[in-house]
Amino acid sequence: MTKLIIQIPCLNEADSLPDTLVALPRVIPGIDKIEILIIDDGSTDGTAEVARRFGAHHVVRHRRNRGLAAAFQSGLDAALAAGADIIVNTDADGQYAGEDIAKLVAPIVANEADLVIGDRGVGRNEHFGPIKQRLQKLGSAVVRNLSGTEVTDAVSGFRAISRAAAQRITITTEFSYTTDMLIQAGRKRFKIISVPIRTNATERPSRLFKSIPQFIARQLMTMGRAYATYNPLRTFALIGATLAAIGLLPVLRFLVLWAMGDGDGHVQSLVLGGSLLVLGVVTGLMGVLAELVGANRKLLEAALGHIRRLEQDVAALRGTTPPALLDETLVGDREAA
Repeated sequence: MTKLIIQIPCLNEADSLPDTLVALPRVIPGIDKIEILIIDDGSTDGTAEVARRFGAHHVVRHRRNRGLAAAFQSGLDAALAAGADIIVNTDADGQYAGEDIAKLVAPIVANEADLVIGDRGVGRNEHFGPIKQRLQKLGSAVVRNLSGTEVTDAVSGFRAISRAAAQRITITTEFSYTTDMLIQAGRKRFKIISVPIRTNATERPSRLFKSIPQFIARQLMTMGRAYATYNPLRTFALIGATLAAIGLLPVLRFLVLWAMGDGDGHVQSLVLGGSLLVLGVVTGLMGVLAELVGANRKLLEAALGHIRRLEQDVAALRGTTPPALLDETLVGDREAA
């Protein structure tokens, strides 16, 4: 039996959630069972109650707002605990067409992909303005280079992931899971496929960010942090080489002047250049240490994956919730509708 769980992170979505839930498919080829999981991220408008009334099978509640990344991770944990073979993430505002979920899960059902991203066609999407189209294309290009993947719409939240891949994903950022997840997936050599999807116009402004500059700044921080986490040696080596190259310039200037007999008044160049060269070497050594720490992180991730699988397998046999999901510091209150 193949079980699909559709998870929807929510923050005060009582008004838009009913239409989104009604539009979700109840039958998909290759899927034997479909369940809906709502992650209520500290809503104050009765989102959880609306979710139950309109057929949600599971509700995860955060007692206070923790952000989209934490809500997404809570959803993954709860979906795995509920026995999901495939997990689809979609938005509560109805931006994504529910009928396209079948297109998302098809490559995973066919065992052709670990992760499937819904491509909104950002360069020609009629619901995006010219500035947003350009920014989305530029951002996706940056993420492709950082992650080593061919994803065409990096920040699309409409995505499907297999159970095995979800067990190896741990979101570490606090802003948005989209780019962090892709960089992790690329580093872990997941098979990633993009499929074209349809989108609907949304009336309300985004609750994830207040302005485009803020969104760009926070996404850049997320991408930089995620890339440095999974490519520490390359990151620190690049920074160190840049500092050393800059430091080499005043040193060469001093040497040229010294060779011309005019070095006495330019010792400052030698001091500055030498300091930058030393700083560059130290930064490179920090990269070596960070790479060693990264090796330990891989071991910890592997151990965490095994622990997750053991907890979920034992819970499935007993018909109970894994201990990790009972810890409110991870997912808050987990309630089955």
